[in-house]
Amino acid sequence: MCENSVECRRTAVIKLDTPEGADASLRETVEQFKHCANTASEWCWHGDDGYHVTSKAKAERALYDRLRDETDLTANLVQKGIRRAVEAVKSGVEHLKRGENTSQPHFSADSAVYDKRSATFHRDHVSLSTVDGRVECDYILPDDSETPPTKYVSDEDFEFRMAHLQYRDGDWYLHASMRNVEADEDPTEYEYKHRTVLGVDLGVNNLAVASTGRFWSADEFNHWRREYEKRRGSLQQCGSRYAHENIESVGQKEYGRFEIHLHTVANELIEEAVENDCSHIVFEDLTHIRENIPEATWHHIWGFRRLYEYVEYKAKEHGVEAVQVDPRNTSKRCSTCGFTHYDNRNGESFECQQSGYENHADYNASKNIGLQYLRRPQKSSISGVRTRRSASGQRRQNAGDGGAPVDVRLNRGTLNVSGEYVPPASIEA
Repeated sequence: MCENSVECRRTAVIKLDTPEGADASLRETVEQFKHCANTASEWCWHGDDGYHVTSKAKAERALYDRLRDETDLTANLVQKGIRRAVEAVKSGVEHLKRGENTSQPHFSADSAVYDKRSATFHRDHVSLSTVDGRVECDYILPDDSETPPTKYVSDEDFEFRMAHLQYRDGDWYLHASMRNVEADEDPTEYEYKHRTVLGVDLGVNNLAVASTGRFWSADEFNHWRREYEKRRGSLQQCGSRYAHENIESVGQKEYGRFEIHLHTVANELIEEAVENDCSHIVFEDLTHIRENIPEATWHHIWGFRRLYEYVEYKAKEHGVEAVQVDPRNTSKRCSTCGFTHYDNRNGESFECQQSGYENHADYNASKNIGLQYLRRPQKSSISGVRTRRSASGQRRQNAGDGGAPVDVRLNRGTLNVSGEYVPPASIEA
C-alpha cells in the first residue's frame, strides 16, 4: 500500500545540460520525428471520406520502410512517431462517430517519444538516440535530495519507464515517467490520492499559458483577426451586393482558420497534460471573462470559449477532465508565497512585493489557477465526507460540492495534497 509520503508514479520534469554541438542533433531528431507523425497522420486520415486507419500494425507495414528511407531516425523512433499519430487519429475517429467536427491531427510541438530502446536512463544523465548517433546529456537537478525531480531521479526505488523529450524557451527537458517498483500499491488509493492538475491562463498576448511553463502565443490569432477585419472593412466601403456576399465568405474563412488553430492549441494542451500525468486541466471561469480581460475583443472571448469546449470534449478521450475555477486574484497573487497585491503585476511582468519572486505574469497566473482547484473542498476516500486541509495539514469537514485532492503540475515546483509547497530550484521557476 502506498503511504501518503510515497508517490508510486511520477513524471519527473528534468532540465538537460546539452553538450556543445548536441543541440542541432536534437533539433533535427525532433523535426524528423514530427515528420514521421505528420506523415502517418495524413496517411491514416485519408481525407474526409470516412475511411481512417486506426491499426498501428497496418500503419507501420505501410509507412515504416518509407519513413526509414526519408529520415535518419532509428527504427524505434520511427515506430514511435507512427504510433503517436495512430493514437491521435483514433481519438479523431471517436469524435466523428459522435457527429462532432474534427480535423486531421497535426503535430507541431517540438517533442519526441523515447523508451528504453532509444534512450538509456541513468541517475545523473541520459543517453538519447539522435540522427547523429547517441548524445549524452547531464541532468540539471536541485541540490536538495527531497526536492522533485531529484527526489525521484536519485531514488533507486523509482524506475524510468519512458520519456518525452521537449524543447521550449531555448532549453531541452525530459518528461520522464517513473514508477516506484517497490511499492505494493492499491490502484484505487493511488488514483484518488495522487492527482495532478495543469493550470491554464488565457490572455490577449498569449492565448494560453500552462503551469508547466509552456506558452501558446496569440500572435497568429491576432494577426489574422486584424487581416480579416481589414478585408471586411474594405468590402463594406464598396456597399455592393457582390461585396456583401464576399463579407459572408470572409467570415466563413475566418472562423475556419481560427477553429483549426484552436484545435491545434487544444490538442497540445491535452498532450501537455497527458505527458505530465495530469488528471485535470484547470481554466478560469469564463462567465465574466470580458470583465477580467477588458482588452479582449469579441474574437478573443469567442476563442477562449471555443478553446475550452475543444479541450473539454477532447480531454475525455485521454481520461483527463477540463474544469473551471473562480479566477479572482489569480493575476495579483504570488504563486510562491501567496501574498496578494495590485502592485504585484505590471503588464506581463510579475514581482511579488513581499517575497521578491519575479516571473512572467501569465505563468504566475496559470499556477494560481491550478492552486484555486487545489484549494477546493476535498472528499475523503474513507468516510465520504467533504473535507479541507488547513495549512498545518489538519483536515476539516466542509459542506457542499468540491473537487478531488490534487497536485498542481508546476515547472519544477509542486504542491501536494497536504498543502505543503515544494519550491523550485531557483526563484525563477
